[in-house]
Amino acid sequence: MPELTFKSKLMDSFLKYNHKTALCFYEGEILKEKLSYADLDSYLNRTANFFLNNGVKKGDRIILCLPKSLDFITTYLAILKINAVSVPLNPGYTKNELKYLIQDSQAKIAIVGPEQNFLFKQIFPDLPTIDPNTDNKTTVLLQTNITDSPAINITPEDPALIIYTSGTTGNPKGAVLTHKNLVCDALNIIDIWSFSHLDVLCHALPLFHIHGLCFALNTALLAGSETIMLNSFNAETVVSVLSNKNNHPICTIFMAVPSMYRKLLDFMKGKSIDFEYLRLITSGSAPLLPKDFRRITKAFGQEPVEREGMSETGMNFSNPIKGKKKPGSIGIPLPGLKVKIVNPKNFDKVNPGKIGEIWLKSPSIINRYWRKPKETTDAFVNGWFRTGDLGYMDEDGYYFLTDRIKHLIISGGENISPKEVENVINTMESVFESSVVGIFDETWGEKIVAAVVPLPNKKLNPDKIISYCKLYLHPWKCPKQVIIIDELPRNTMGKVLKEKVKILFDNL
Repeated sequence: MPELTFKSKLMDSFLKYNHKTALCFYEGEILKEKLSYADLDSYLNRTANFFLNNGVKKGDRIILCLPKSLDFITTYLAILKINAVSVPLNPGYTKNELKYLIQDSQAKIAIVGPEQNFLFKQIFPDLPTIDPNTDNKTTVLLQTNITDSPAINITPEDPALIIYTSGTTGNPKGAVLTHKNLVCDALNIIDIWSFSHLDVLCHALPLFHIHGLCFALNTALLAGSETIMLNSFNAETVVSVLSNKNNHPICTIFMAVPSMYRKLLDFMKGKSIDFEYLRLITSGSAPLLPKDFRRITKAFGQEPVEREGMSETGMNFSNPIKGKKKPGSIGIPLPGLKVKIVNPKNFDKVNPGKIGEIWLKSPSIINRYWRKPKETTDAFVNGWFRTGDLGYMDEDGYYFLTDRIKHLIISGGENISPKEVENVINTMESVFESSVVGIFDETWGEKIVAAVVPLPNKKLNPDKIISYCKLYLHPWKCPKQVIIIDELPRNTMGKVLKEKVKILFDNL
C-alpha cells in the first residue's frame, strides 16, 4: 500500500501539476492572487521553514484563527508538511468561546487576524501569536528564503488536524484527524465525484470547518484541480463565477450548504442564467428540504448531489452523480465504509426500513478525541463509531437521517422525533421551515414546541399550525405551543441550533 500521508499526496500534485494554476484568490470580484502548484509549494516551504526555525516540533498544535485568506491556506498546508497539527477556529468566536478552545488545545502558537489577536492577548497573553497581515505583500510567515521542502518523516497515523465539534451539551470535543484520515477522505471524494485536474471548484465555504477545508480544498489539491477561492459568500459574486461572467475561470464544481442555495435562489429569482459548464453542485452540512431540492434543480438545470459527513469521520454518504438522486436522502455509502443500524438501547441490529442509530467503520474515521478518553470510549463499540444519528436504509440501499439521538423528545415516556413533526409543519402552504424541540414540563417531563418561519409576505397563525398537525399526527406528537419567527438560529454551516430555539420559549 502506498504511503498514506497527506504530505506525500500533496507532493505528488506539486510534481505532476507544477505549472498548472492551483488557486485564484478573490476578494469580491477582484483577483488578489493567482498561484500555480509550483508557486504554492514555494509558499508552503518558506512558511514551513519559518515554523521550524522558530521551534515548532512534531505534534505541536498551531491555532488558525483568522479570516479566510491565502495566509490561512498556506499556513494550514505548511503545518501539515512539518508534522505539526492545525487547529482551525472560527474567527467569529467570542472571548468566552475562545478561552476554552485555546486552553484545551494546549497550542504552541496561534496565527490570527488583527481582531482575533486583540482577543487572544486578553485571554492568554503568554501564548505567542502571529498576525500575517503586517503588510499587503510580504507576510511574517514568508520572512525566510529557504524554499527547500522540509525533510520531515511523517507516518499515516500521525495527527494532522484537530477540528472541534459544535456540541449542544458540554464543551466542544476536538476530533483528531490523522494524515491517513485526510488522504482516505479526499481520495474517496475524488473517486465518487470524478474530481480531476480538468475541474475548477468555486470555493465559497469557510475554511475552519471540515466541509470547506477537507471536502473542498484538500480534495481539489490532491486531484490537481483549480480552485476559485472567494474570501466570503456573496450570492451575486457566486452566480457571476458559476455562470462564467466577468472572465472568471470556467467553473465546473460548486459545493454549498442549504442556506447558501436559498440566498442564491432569492438572488436569481426572475433571472434567466446559464450554468452550461457546471457539471456538479453538492449540498451538505445541514438537511436540504425536498422543496429546496426541486427549486435548485429548476434554477440550475441539474439535481444537487446531497451528501453527509462529520468532523470525526470525513464524508460518509453521497447520492450518485450518475444515477437516481433521492430528495431528502444522504445517498449510499462511500467506498470502504461499513455501515450498520442498531437499536440504541440494546445495540441489536435492526432490519432495513427500521430506524436506529447509524454506526460506521472506515479508514477515514478518527480513533480519538483530543484529551477526552471517556468521550473516546463512549464513541466506539467494538471498533464501530457511534454517530449519534438516527436513520434507516430503504429498499434501494439509500440512507436517510431522521434525527439526532440527543434531539429526541421524551414526553410522558414516549419518544418523539422532532423531524417527524417538522416534516408535517413544513408541508403547510405558507411555511418556509420549522424547528421542533422539547422544553421542560412538570407534568410530562418535556412538552413539544415549534418555532416556525413563514414564506416571504405570508402570515401564519400558531393555532392553525397546531390544528394542522392534529390532522396528520397523534395528539401527543403535536406541538403544545408555536411561535412565529423571522429566521431560525443557525451556525455558520447552516445547521439549526436547537438549544437556541429552546431559549426562544424561556420568557413566554
